[in-house]
Amino acid sequence: MDELALKLVVEALLMSANQPLTLEKIQDVFDDWQKPTCDQLQKILVSLQQDYSERAIELKCLASGYCLQTKSSYSSWVARLFVEKPAKYSRALLETLAIIAYRQPVTRADIEDIRGVAVSSSILKTLLEREWIRVAGHRDVPGKPAVYTTTRHFLDYFNLKNLNDLPTISFTTTSDE
Repeated sequence: MDELALKLVVEALLMSANQPLTLEKIQDVFDDWQKPTCDQLQKILVSLQQDYSERAIELKCLASGYCLQTKSSYSSWVARLFVEKPAKYSRALLETLAIIAYRQPVTRADIEDIRGVAVSSSILKTLLEREWIRVAGHRDVPGKPAVYTTTRHFLDYFNLKNLNDLPTISFTTTSDE
């Protein structure tokens, strides 16, 4: 398969996929005799990124793979297409998610200690249902509390490749002196 044909196939796959695609997933759609190498696919993806530089869409590399998406500068226009309003999340839910993202792995008690208030079970349930967090194990202390970490789905949803892409913040703690 020549380079242009391969580029068009990869573009069609990215446009049709409902989730990010890894290089391996892209390779899997080809028969063995025409399967491109990872280097060939990387070259094609760089070429597509360049093609989209002057367009309203972009090729993004996220934690789960590559995807095509609308550039953020056009989000207000695209939002007008959708009748359904995006979900609104409470400050408590977002604070809990931020603590998990920045301090992971953490237990419910760790979160409560940082926030200074009890964490609602519905908040953790919502974060687990959205697949933004997962139970990564249990701490070896009395009661064996669940230890929470973020997921690839969290990274993808917030347009991050890895946790190092999170904005830098400083946590301040108050202490009684």
